[in-house]
Amino acid sequence: MDPTAQFAENLRRLRLAAGMTQERLSEEAQMDAAEISRLERGGRDPQLLTIVRVARGLGVTPSELLSGVE
Repeated sequence: MDPTAQFAENLRRLRLAAGMTQERLSEEAQMDAAEISRLERGGRDPQLLTIVRVARGLGVTPSELLSGVE
């Protein structure tokens, strides 16, 4: 699977497992909700700082977000 698509799938799965909306995650990650949406759709390759912010917002490790990315 494409790395961006795998990240997007992981992000959506982890967000839903946490019971969070995209808006809530954007607040927790201190990011714009539109950015979370783009990441979940695979419309953007995330930078390292973005991965760390999203992971913190979800309460997971960055490696969990990158699981299966090769």
